[in-house]
Amino acid sequence: MLCISMKPSEYFTVGNDTVVQFDRLSGDRVHLIISAPKEVPILRGDVLERRGGKRPDCVLDLSPRYIRQLPWNHAKKQALHEMRELLAQMGDTPEALLLQKKLEVIFPVQPENAGDKAV
Repeated sequence: MLCISMKPSEYFTVGNDTVVQFDRLSGDRVHLIISAPKEVPILRGDVLERRGGKRPDCVLDLSPRYIRQLPWNHAKKQALHEMRELLAQMGDTPEALLLQKKLEVIFPVQPENAGDKAV
């Protein structure tokens, strides 16, 4: 079985008349553009199986993978900063220390000069 890694706009061919192009990745979904002759049937696996078709033997049952972390933006960075400030104001209470520790696991503190991508 062939496994292909692709970047957006890259493509591969199947035979002489079928082209599959990677359009974009959106969350945990990939968008493909498929160009094939009209006589070549193209069905999603769930549609094929819903219509009574047999799942092809070559299809692997892949466990779900963690694809990417939460998209990071200025609003999330600001919210994280405000949460850390509020925890600092709560002092050294056991609850505040526990929350700080848990927050540090999720979003480790990065050096200030690490740029905007730092959390």
